Amino acid sequence: VESFFAHCPGVKIVIPRSASQAKGLLRASIQDRNPVLFFEPKRLYFKPPEEVPVEDYTIELGKAEVIRSGSDVTLVGWGALLLSMQKACDLAESRDGITSEIIDLRTIQPWDETIVEESVKKTGRLIVCHEACISGGFGGEIAASIQE
Repeated sequence: VESFFAHCPGVKIVIPRSASQAKGLLRASIQDRNPVLFFEPKRLYFKPPEEVPVEDYTIELGKAEVIRSGSDVTLVGWGALLLSMQKACDLAESRDGITSEIIDLRTIQPWDETIVEESVKKTGRLIVCHEACISGGFGGEIAASIQE
């Protein structure tokens, strides 16, 4: 569903991966002068609890985060899927010695194309992980942009 809204001009799309990310991104969304759709993955309600800082803070919209450094392959995703991506990368490293760079986009509109490009130049490979249908998902936008 996020792909549909990502093509609406002027609308920002935010999808956090954790409670602490949700707090900072939600505060930034409220303060933003543009319309923002904040998608909250239900799966996050069932993950182990985490400490959320009490102080006020924001996380810049449109700025991705490298949550794991690696040199063999770049994985890009957003939302609750990041938990599965981290487990898969742990398994790939323990079994095959593959080190993966994981990037959390945090927002898919706008998305941080620069950080993804820099990572792919370093690793030479890109895997886009998303929970959309086979065709029409936002992952296709990312793959097409990086391929160019």
